[in-house]
Amino acid sequence: MTLQGLGVIRARPAQTHALAPRTQGMFLMLPIATYRLQLRNGVDFPRVIADLDAIARLGVSHVYLSPVFTATTGSTHGYDVTNPDEVDPALGGIEGLRALASEARARGLGLILDIVPNHTAFSLENPWLLDVLRHGQASRYASHFDIDWSAGPLVLPWLPRPVQALLAEGALQVAQDAVLGKVLEVGDLRLPLQGETEGPLEEVLARQSWQLADWQAGTDSITHRRFFNITELISMRVDQPEVFDDMHRLILDLVASGDVQGLRIDHVDGLRAPGAYLARLRDKVGPEVPIWVEKILVGEEPLPQWPVEGTTGYEHGRDIARVLTPPDGLSEVTKLWCEAVERSPDYASTLTAAKREILRHDLAAEVLRLVDLGRRALAQDPEYDPGPETLRQSVIGMLEGMPVYRTYFGEPHQSAAFAEEALAEMRAHVTATLRPPLTALRLIEAVAKAQTPEEAAFRDLFQQTSGAVLAKSAEDTALYRFLPYPAACEVGASPDAATLSGDAFAAASARLAPGAMVLTSTHDTKRSEDARMRLVACAHLPDAVQVLWRETCALPRVQEALAAGVRRDEVWALMHSLLAAWHPATEAPDLPDRVAAYLQKAIREAKEISVPGYPDERAEAPALALAHDLAAAWQADLPEAAAALIDRGEVLALVQVALKTLSRGVPDFYRGCEGASFCLTDPDNRAAVDPTGLMALEAAEDFAGRKYRLTRALLALRQGRIADLRGAGETRVERAGRGYTVRRLTEGGAICVEVRAGREPRVEEEPREIAA
Repeated sequence: MTLQGLGVIRARPAQTHALAPRTQGMFLMLPIATYRLQLRNGVDFPRVIADLDAIARLGVSHVYLSPVFTATTGSTHGYDVTNPDEVDPALGGIEGLRALASEARARGLGLILDIVPNHTAFSLENPWLLDVLRHGQASRYASHFDIDWSAGPLVLPWLPRPVQALLAEGALQVAQDAVLGKVLEVGDLRLPLQGETEGPLEEVLARQSWQLADWQAGTDSITHRRFFNITELISMRVDQPEVFDDMHRLILDLVASGDVQGLRIDHVDGLRAPGAYLARLRDKVGPEVPIWVEKILVGEEPLPQWPVEGTTGYEHGRDIARVLTPPDGLSEVTKLWCEAVERSPDYASTLTAAKREILRHDLAAEVLRLVDLGRRALAQDPEYDPGPETLRQSVIGMLEGMPVYRTYFGEPHQSAAFAEEALAEMRAHVTATLRPPLTALRLIEAVAKAQTPEEAAFRDLFQQTSGAVLAKSAEDTALYRFLPYPAACEVGASPDAATLSGDAFAAASARLAPGAMVLTSTHDTKRSEDARMRLVACAHLPDAVQVLWRETCALPRVQEALAAGVRRDEVWALMHSLLAAWHPATEAPDLPDRVAAYLQKAIREAKEISVPGYPDERAEAPALALAHDLAAAWQADLPEAAAALIDRGEVLALVQVALKTLSRGVPDFYRGCEGASFCLTDPDNRAAVDPTGLMALEAAEDFAGRKYRLTRALLALRQGRIADLRGAGETRVERAGRGYTVRRLTEGGAICVEVRAGREPRVEEEPREIAA
C-alpha cells in the first residue's frame, strides 16, 4: 500500500494499553509515542487541557510532563522543588493535575511524570530545610539532606558580603516573625533562630546550627552536597528508606490512583546507590508502570541492569545524527575549522583541559570533600600517609581520567567488563600525569574494591561527583570550545565520534529495547532537532560551508569586528548558530536578539574570555553587536550557500522523523517539534508553543507542513503496526538519487519512507514476502 498525499491521512485514536513484555511473565503498558511538555512560563494544567485534542490528534499515546511539584517562586523549569509532597498551586494544584489526568484519559492519553529524587531547593521556601535551620540535627528532616555535619554548622552562602562586614555595619538584627518566631533579619532574609536570642549578636549566631557566609563561599566552603555546581540545590538521601518514602508519597499516590502511567527519573547518576533506588521504586509501583532514567551513555557504554525500560534516549538521537553524517565531509569541515581558528583537531586534550579548569574552580568544594574522605579512607593503611596536596592532585587526576559519567561499584548491576575499562583508563591517566601516582592508584583500588566504611564513603562520593565533572567539562565547556562540527556538540554526543556506518546503525536499531525512549529534542539539547539537521548538512555540503565562511569573513562588518578584537572562534560559532536558527524577519523578528543571547551564553560557557557568574560584559559586547548585525543582514539577504545548507537540512530533518518514529523504542516528541523547530540552547528551546495552532500545518505546503503530515502519518501507521515495530527488525537509511530512503524491516513486512527535496515524503508498506 502506498500512502500518498499525507495531508489526508487520519491518525487513529491513541492506545494506552498496548502490552509488551519486559521480562518473562511480566508485562507493562508501553507508550506508542510520547509528547513532552515543558510546564511553567505560561503553561499550566488548564493550558495543557486546552491542547489535549491537538496532542491526541497527532497520534501519540502519552503526555510527558516536566516536574509538577511545588518549586521556588517564579521557577521557569520546576527542577528546584521545594515540596515534593505537593503539586504546585502555580500550575493548578492537585485538583488541576487530576482534572488533566481525567481529560487525558477521555482522549485515550496517559500521563508520564518527570520526578526529581536527587535534590530539592536550598531555599527558605523549602519547609523541610526551614525545619532543619530551626532545629538543627534534632530536626526530623536533618538526615533527609546530604549535609556533612562533621564539618560544622550548615553553611548558608547567601550574603552579598562577609558576615563580619555586615555585623560591623549593623545590617543583621533579631526580629519577631508571625510564623517563624524569633528570626535573624539580613536584608530580605529571615532565618529562624534557636536557643537564647538575647545578648551580643555574635553569641546568638554561634548558637545556631547554621552559619551565614558570603555567596562566594559556594566555591569551597559549603557543607551540603549540591547538584553539579549549583549551590542553590541540595542533594537528598533517598538511599534512606524514610527519605525515599517522604520524597515519593505523592508520586506513588498518583500512580496508584491511575492518574499517572509512567515515570522519568531525573539525574539518576547523582544518587548514592541508583540500583537500590530503582529496585525500591520498581517494588513500589509494580511491574506494569514503565520507568525511564535520564542517563547519558558514552560510546558503547551499556546501561546497567536496572529494572527500567531504558534511558530517555540521548544516545539514540546521537546515533541518528551520526548515521546521517558522511565521514569525508566531516573531515573537510574539521580541516576548515582548524585552519580558520588555529586550533587542534584533538578533542580529548580540549576535554582534559576543561576538566582541569572545572575541578579547580566550579567543583573545588567537591574536590576538597573528596580529599577529606580520601584521607580518612587511607588512614588505616600503614603504607600510605599522603599530604593534602598529594591527595588533591590524586583526586583531580582520577576525575580527569574518568572516561564516562560514573561507575556503579558497590552495586551488582553494572557491566564488569566496561567498569574495568573505565578503571584502566583512570589508572593510565594518573600514571601518565602524576609524580608519583601511587596514592591515586591506591584510591582507585578503594573505588573498585572498598574494604572499609571509610573507603566505601570515598567510593560513593567519587562516583556521585564524576558525573558532574564530565557534564560541566564536556556539555558546558568543551562543546563550546571545540566546534569544527557543531552538530556533534550535543548532550550525549562526542565530537571525536561523529559518524556511524549504516551497518552499525542497523545493528544498533535491531538491538534497541522496545521500551527505550528515542529522542531528537529536549529542553536540555543544545539545539532543537531541525536546527541540528541544518548543521549535519554542513558535512554533506562542505564546499558550501567553505564559501559561506569565506564570504562571512570578507564582510566589512565582520572585518571591523575582527579588527576590534572579536576572535574567529566567535565568528565561526555565530555563523553556525545563524544557520541553525535562521528564519525570515516576517516569521522571526526576534532572531537577532535570540542569536545574540545564544552567543553570549556560548562565550560564557567556553570560559575563555568571559565566564558564568563573573561575566566580562565589556569583552562580550563587540561579538554580541556583530551577532545582531549579521542576523539582520542574513534576514535581509540570505547568503546563497546558507540557503543550500538549509534546503539540505530540511531533507535530513524528515529522514530523522522517519528514523525515530519507526524505531523499536518509544519515539519521544518534544513540544512543537511536530512542526519546524529551529531553536538554540535554553532558554531559547524552553519557550511555550501552541500545539493547537500547529494543527494548521496540516494544510501548509512548506517544510513545516511536510514534517507535520509525515509525523501524523507515521504515528498512525505505528499504532496500527505496533507489535511489528516493537518486534525484530533493523532500520536502514540509504541515499536514493537526490534524496533518502528509510527502510524498517519487520515480521509483518517492511515499511519504507522516501524523502526528496521539496516533495511530499512517500510512505510504502511492503508485503512480508517482498520484505524478506
